[in-house]
Amino acid sequence: MDATFTAEQDEIRRTLRELLLKRCGPEEVRAAVRTADGHDPGLWESLAQQLGLPGLALPEAYGGVGCSVTELALAAEELGRALAPSPLLATAVLSAPVVLALGSESQRAALLPRIASGELTAALAVSGAALTTALGLTGDNRGDWAGGGRAGGVQARRADGVWRLYGEADQVLDGHSADLLIVPAHTGGFARSRTLFFLVREGATRVRQTSLDETRSQCRVQLRDVEAELLGADGEVRGEVRTEVRGDIDGADAGERGRAGAGASAGGSADAAAVLSAVGDSAAAVLAAEAVGAADRVLERTVEYVRQREQFGRPIGSFQAVKHRLADLYVGVQAARSAAYYAAWATAEGQERVGGLALAQALEALRVTASEAVQLHGGIGFTWEHEAHLYFKRAAGDELLFGPAHRLRAYAAEEARLFGGGEVAV
Repeated sequence: MDATFTAEQDEIRRTLRELLLKRCGPEEVRAAVRTADGHDPGLWESLAQQLGLPGLALPEAYGGVGCSVTELALAAEELGRALAPSPLLATAVLSAPVVLALGSESQRAALLPRIASGELTAALAVSGAALTTALGLTGDNRGDWAGGGRAGGVQARRADGVWRLYGEADQVLDGHSADLLIVPAHTGGFARSRTLFFLVREGATRVRQTSLDETRSQCRVQLRDVEAELLGADGEVRGEVRTEVRGDIDGADAGERGRAGAGASAGGSADAAAVLSAVGDSAAAVLAAEAVGAADRVLERTVEYVRQREQFGRPIGSFQAVKHRLADLYVGVQAARSAAYYAAWATAEGQERVGGLALAQALEALRVTASEAVQLHGGIGFTWEHEAHLYFKRAAGDELLFGPAHRLRAYAAEEARLFGGGEVAV
């Protein structure tokens, strides 16, 4: 692994940081999250049309830039520093790879260029409580997260040549403002149980929910006899996504399926679990970088404060106990940054799955750093108006949505068979 960044990667970081410093301070963030969209449309237009962020990791054939997950992670790190609310995560990180991997050629040609330009936003309508399982980060995604033959989730029924969806999903990221919903739904009953992916453009009832972290807009999506388009279909029932997956599929194979957009076999079937696992691994790397950016920024702000705040006639940052606490935070953030960068590189190179572990370390670093920031800011740090609470809420909210860290680590250990269950190879 070459740890040095290219000139192009450095330019992405520099340009994005300059833009966010001008247009995305704490007050701008608070104003944006209280709008109907949950983000600043003007800022999103700049991120999409001027910087091309939604298309960074999409192939040039579909209007993208043709970069890798690494560039997307670097952009996410800068967005995390500012806690910039935007549809980038829901659209470019979670939804676009699913369309690329499972969509028919006509669907890719129609949707991906619009996503790359920022004209079209999308959301993956998986309930927040099941999101990490669906992405294969905290559990086996061959289970019942999309319905699985039981009540709940979203069910699909085909009648008179039309697919219709029933059910609901809670805590859908940016679902209230997305132009397109990508909905996994259970169909086939017990005998032919399978999970298919559908495109929903209209007809769904969307209710924006109150969330702990306002910078992560969430909504409840309700589907009652809503007409949908099968993802991967070309005028017939194709692209059926079965949840029964070979147990010996490894992370590298899943990554290749997802990145190449070649999940469809000659018969038109695709491996949803493998594709979602690949999406989950890349999403975890991007989320890890984003969390590192937030942790780094809140640590910078804390260091600035302790240099100015005086007690007993001297800055509190000169006290040895404060220095030790800040040193521990710095080491934690740098370790999380190394893990996030490695995960992004490994995902781009199709190597072993480490996204979940990097995400666990980054979420933990952000939680500890944000908590210490509140403490070290003293009385002012406990007021809701202070920006430290924006980072504290991001840390708590991300652990609820994408963690917690101990579950990410536990599943990674289970997948690696670290504890019990067979002989250890020497």
